Amino acid sequence: MSLHHLEIILSALERVKKNSVSSPYFVPNLWQENRTGKRQVCPDDYYRDTLETLISRKPVPLSTPGAAADEWTRNSFVYNLFVRLTTAFDHDCDGAIAVDPLPCGFRETGTFLKSIALLPYLERLGINTIYLLPVTAPGQKNKKGCLGSPYAVKNPYLIDPLLAEPALGLSAEKEFSAFMETARHMGMRVVLEFVFRTTSVDSDWVTQHPEWYYWLRTSSENGSVPEPYVPPVFDQETLNTIYEKVDKHDLSALPEPRETFRKQFTGTPETVILSEKGVQGQTADGKTCVVASAFSDWPPDDKQPPWTDVAYLKLHRHESFNYIAYNTIRMYDTDLDQPKYVNRELWDTLAGIIPYYQEHFSINGAMIDMGHALPSALKSSIVEKARENDPDFAFWDENFDPSPSIKNEGFNAVFGSLPFVIQDPIYIRGLLNYLNKTGVVVPFFGTGENHNTPRVCHNLSGKATGRNRSMFIFGLSTVLPTVPFIHSGMELCESKPINLGLNFTEKDRKQWSADKLPLFSANSYDWVDCNGQELLTDFITTMLSLRSRYADIIQNGSPGFLSLPFVSSPDLFAVMRKGKKGTSLLFIGNSNRENNAAGYMEFHQKSFTLTDMVSGNIYKVTDHRLQLETGPGQCLFFEVPV
Repeated sequence: MSLHHLEIILSALERVKKNSVSSPYFVPNLWQENRTGKRQVCPDDYYRDTLETLISRKPVPLSTPGAAADEWTRNSFVYNLFVRLTTAFDHDCDGAIAVDPLPCGFRETGTFLKSIALLPYLERLGINTIYLLPVTAPGQKNKKGCLGSPYAVKNPYLIDPLLAEPALGLSAEKEFSAFMETARHMGMRVVLEFVFRTTSVDSDWVTQHPEWYYWLRTSSENGSVPEPYVPPVFDQETLNTIYEKVDKHDLSALPEPRETFRKQFTGTPETVILSEKGVQGQTADGKTCVVASAFSDWPPDDKQPPWTDVAYLKLHRHESFNYIAYNTIRMYDTDLDQPKYVNRELWDTLAGIIPYYQEHFSINGAMIDMGHALPSALKSSIVEKARENDPDFAFWDENFDPSPSIKNEGFNAVFGSLPFVIQDPIYIRGLLNYLNKTGVVVPFFGTGENHNTPRVCHNLSGKATGRNRSMFIFGLSTVLPTVPFIHSGMELCESKPINLGLNFTEKDRKQWSADKLPLFSANSYDWVDCNGQELLTDFITTMLSLRSRYADIIQNGSPGFLSLPFVSSPDLFAVMRKGKKGTSLLFIGNSNRENNAAGYMEFHQKSFTLTDMVSGNIYKVTDHRLQLETGPGQCLFFEVPV
């Protein structure tokens, strides 16, 4: 196994001039050891020692080597890493995360080098698959926050220079290659998120292919949009019609936005120029226009903040649908979504992006951003093109419904709906009862959060209740036919949202502006104190180890794959997973994050002994009854004789 690029990084570190005296540099203990706190180091020595240790190790084989995408996805323990945030750290301890490099030439925002240093930590957790949020360079026009959105892709083939350490004098591409090599060396697969629905408003494609974008008319005086450009507004009657038709999968003659909204748009400009004001187009009649920025498309009255630096790609070319709305960018009207209107050159270009990353970086899979907003035919062509190079290449979809149609499109996992129900045992029970009837055709992520939802610890910062809630949710997720998924920071009890996407309130939106949100601006996690909580790392490692031991039982998603036994306390949530060889698994978790929960559960057998495989404690069933008292968030996991 080649570590060519890792050795290039190591050589570059040898050339770095030591500057530890004039520029103090601290690192979290957790990255290398299972303890909190921080220590001062010389950065070039620290990273050189780390890399030398990794290079000297024997290669670790991949879990399920040579397995097909379905199989290795089901066996994945995923860590969702947002490079510029996850490995950001206040290295000089001045209370802020600097955007510019420190005097020593190393960054405080996250980089690929620091992500390499984080790999031993992920290994200790039990992670075997890393899911990276987009690593491409963001655009600079109208950017949100000080860094811009990672979904505002300037060029899909250019890795973000901010993810490279200036001290090394190497390109971000080389450092990304080194990260990929090291992950493979440690037996980890890497899945990269791709953005096919949007680019930045100043994308390189705008001047090359203006016909790939939606354009807004501007005022000839100053080149600005003459009226406030906001998402289309629908009255309640129209909204009801939209929902009714979409629910029935009837996408014919979908209600259009008002004419005043549609008239803001114009056709493809004849000429496009790049000036200090950004990208501007000029139509055949001499009028100026600009690329239309994006907003959340569904539901049609979504209150998410606008994506000022993001532009939707125009996947179809039809004069009657020359505007951005739910019926042109997601719930495609049947009159629009026809082969004759396909923007063919754009579709072919999009389908060629993943093969580039397969060839240059040897990625193992792709997560498709806004997969739910791509035409099915386009998704199929993207999947087909990538699997020509690697039949075992995995595809994950940002979709909330693990339905058979997703599997038919070639996808191996979906994000799923667990984060939207897992805060309330009643809703959890409803989802599990439904899935128990239908079966789980495509596995979904076992998590309570991602970068678009509230954190599990949302509004619980600094309280032990956050840790307790996290423990219950992760414990429950690992015993279901899911793909165990850690959104980076969850294990540190982080409460700050990454982005105000789904399930946020108006109060949240007022509190968290773009300059405060980590998706757009420089931020870091609390790697030093873990927000005052006891480490969750040992619990996570234990649960993932148990998941591996009983994978044949837990991964079974056939109809009737579980039962939900009665427990006398409403706070205690029980799941029974039946094995084929006379053994069943019983999970019992206290969903109450603040208080102990006591209750009982009854069995057919009169008396026997159970060992909790999480804590090692012994429990006795007496007169058919198991009596329990659990701490807040506590999880118990038993092997039960049948």
